[in-house]
Amino acid sequence: MATSSTNSVANRHEIPQILNPRTIVKKVSAKPQQEGVGVIVRRSIGTPELKNLDPFLMLDYATFSPPNGFPDHPHRGFETVTYVLEGALKHEDFAGHRGIIRAGDLQWMTAGKGILHSELPTGDIPNKGLQLWINLSSKDKMIEPNYQELQSKDINRAQKDGIDVRVIAGEAFGVRSPIYTRTPTMYLDFTMNPGAELQQLIPRGWNAFAYIVEGEGVFGEEGSSPSTAHNVLVLSNGDGVRAWNKSGGPLRFMLIAGQPLNEPVVQYGPFVMNTREEIQQTLEDYQLCKNGFEKAKHWKSRR
Repeated sequence: MATSSTNSVANRHEIPQILNPRTIVKKVSAKPQQEGVGVIVRRSIGTPELKNLDPFLMLDYATFSPPNGFPDHPHRGFETVTYVLEGALKHEDFAGHRGIIRAGDLQWMTAGKGILHSELPTGDIPNKGLQLWINLSSKDKMIEPNYQELQSKDINRAQKDGIDVRVIAGEAFGVRSPIYTRTPTMYLDFTMNPGAELQQLIPRGWNAFAYIVEGEGVFGEEGSSPSTAHNVLVLSNGDGVRAWNKSGGPLRFMLIAGQPLNEPVVQYGPFVMNTREEIQQTLEDYQLCKNGFEKAKHWKSRR
């Protein structure tokens, strides 16, 4: 859908009436730590302060340049959502899927019963991006791996009243994303000009948070203190959220929400299952290259 047509939809879209606004119930600072090979990440979800937020398992804001990155490593039982903000990321897996995720591009990877892949920066510009881990329900953990990928130009986008939104998943301003979310998820990339005010519906009962990428903003209640970059704001239940940019510069944040699975979570590094027995089986499958990891036996990525 072209930007001009999405803007016409947005202009006709009525501002929703939020009767039970969500407020901030927890603020978590994403502190730098090292992961992979020489990669500095700001992790917020997946830390002692916020172990998970059902169905979300982890959120990293990563900054890295060649030759650092994430060389060959496995996954099972969940999805990874990689959204590149700057630079470019080279991806390759043991099934022959490879490509480059550039600035503004999205990769929604369903690991399912097993993926072995690498994620390495390419080019001269440092790579900056977000990676979100979304849990899969027990019935979906052993499905075949799958990819949904969108180039930046194909991500539906709309502008209204000083607000620009890129609709990664879900809906905003009457504009929808084509991404299918096995675990129902909303993922919106908002940029608000100074003085702009946002009202965005969020399905009641879904867990939701905002991650501030740039600037500062007021969320939940107009009189509350502003929140700054690299903070996760966990929101209470309700039918939507309100946000204000009262600063002199742009405010960019991701608004993410998902339907809770309400299932046990047993995680061992890159493997996420429901029971310890399933984790033990996963370790055996990976070590013996079976039950989804058959192609791992003779595969190495091209560096």
